[in-house]
Amino acid sequence: MESAKQTSKEEWLETAARFCHDGDFKGMRACAREILAHDLDDVDGQALFAQASLYLGEEETAEGIVRRLWDAAPGHFRLLLVAGELHALRFEMRQAINVLKRLWNVGQSRMGEIAPYDLAILERAGRMLTDACYLLARPDEAAEYLFELVGIVRDPQAKEELYSKALFLLNYRAEGQTDRIRREGINSFFGAKVTMPHTRPSSVPDRKMRIGYISPDFREHAVANFLSPFVRNFAKLDFNVFCYMTGASDNITQRFKRSAVNWRDLHELPPMEAARRIYRDHVDVLVDFSGHSQGSSIPILAYRPAPIQVVGIGDVGSTGLREVDFFLTDGYCSPPDRPSPEFSERLARLQDCHLCYDPTILRSLPEPGVEPPAQKNGFVTFGSFNNFAKASRETLVLWRSVLEAVPRSKLVIKGKIASVPDGEEEATARLSGVGIDMDRVEFRPYSPDYLEQYRDIDIALDTTPFTGGLTTCEALVMGVPVISLKGATHAARMGASILENAGLPELVAANGLEYVRKAARIAGSMPILVKFHGGLREVVRGSRLMDAKHYMRNVETLYRELWQEYCTGGPKKPNEARKFFHGM
Repeated sequence: MESAKQTSKEEWLETAARFCHDGDFKGMRACAREILAHDLDDVDGQALFAQASLYLGEEETAEGIVRRLWDAAPGHFRLLLVAGELHALRFEMRQAINVLKRLWNVGQSRMGEIAPYDLAILERAGRMLTDACYLLARPDEAAEYLFELVGIVRDPQAKEELYSKALFLLNYRAEGQTDRIRREGINSFFGAKVTMPHTRPSSVPDRKMRIGYISPDFREHAVANFLSPFVRNFAKLDFNVFCYMTGASDNITQRFKRSAVNWRDLHELPPMEAARRIYRDHVDVLVDFSGHSQGSSIPILAYRPAPIQVVGIGDVGSTGLREVDFFLTDGYCSPPDRPSPEFSERLARLQDCHLCYDPTILRSLPEPGVEPPAQKNGFVTFGSFNNFAKASRETLVLWRSVLEAVPRSKLVIKGKIASVPDGEEEATARLSGVGIDMDRVEFRPYSPDYLEQYRDIDIALDTTPFTGGLTTCEALVMGVPVISLKGATHAARMGASILENAGLPELVAANGLEYVRKAARIAGSMPILVKFHGGLREVVRGSRLMDAKHYMRNVETLYRELWQEYCTGGPKKPNEARKFFHGM
């Protein structure tokens, strides 16, 4: 009898897991009631009832059950998950992490003997841990949980998603750039058993080329600020353009669709079917704008739907995938005389910037401030609107040195890290940990009017080794100069590339000492500040950074050369590759 009752409970728990996956939380609670009908004190049934209640918006009910069972069942998977979710719901992120870590550690110790429904709980806890760590600007810790999650989840597409996300997070710290061990296994995750067949022409066809652009970010997204030239400024007599949308659409997507391109919606298609759609369009060059970032198209590229495949703009590191031929970069991010061992792809370098900033498809820019804030404040305000996850210890030490070099100056940190109390506490601990006087720091939460708030900033300070991209462009067009350190990798030199192409090489620092000196020099000269704030927008608008026509001429010249090499059977191995270097 006891065995039959237990079997029945297991079946209800498995059914509840399916309901949870489908978002049927009332069904989950019905399963809990069936279990409790046999035994009102059953911990599994009560914990399931608490979880379902929480997802149905009945927070007090869930919390009451957790409090009642906490001491009696300290290691219960579902109870720990609900407790962690309650903390997260209230933005008590540190407490959420502590509780979820307990669950994670219990799960790791019992790996191999966990029921499928408990495995689903462990996966959910791992995803929450990742998000909580990232929100608190701990990208290295978040990456570690993601790599561990890869070994737990069973769904192949989920594995690919988690692996890509983990690899992207490695870009946030310098040591991540040289971590080749995990990249070695990329092809076992993404490599397709069968790729699409392509016949190499016997000569170079002098015809209109077919270019494909694939991305989840033809929408309200940071990357969209750099995609407009590809759909608006291409040479329509020489190229047919196909845009492949792999994410959800919005009103910005509709604006992209108004351009003279062939639009394909691949959203929710499995990778193989998406690859077939692209293959049927006979695309010559397929350019992916996501890399390993959120919504990665790597599983699609693995089927090689196009004979030439390029990745760039949306990611700053190598894909590691054998089916990706080229990584789009430039001579500033990846100088020809510097080795780039972190890339498995050949580097397709543009002499000018590898990206072109054009925010007009998203919004109209607000007017910048007419004068530097220091003129009325009597002190200089430095600022960083970057994702605080990019603020490595090296970055914080640089910021401390700048504040020390400029007496009475202030530092404004704006972003999601300051949107929750635990995030601000985390940032405070790190800033004070390197000796920064917190009386000189102001936190501002993320807000939709963040561009207007650049009017309160005299000088922006870039991060390292993952520099700002969009944030640097936005600061410049809002009249705020940005000091950026030129590092050793593509990610660490992106800020330098943007500034050089904006016609502002004087803002690029070759080392930490120069970073501090440049910031202090500008801060100490009101005429320089006035000149920057009064004329920077027009300087940037007239620069190569925002010259879409010039940019697309460079890009399309690159496409022609890649196509010529492919048709004539040119070099395939990286050490045999001639350098693609285009520009003026």
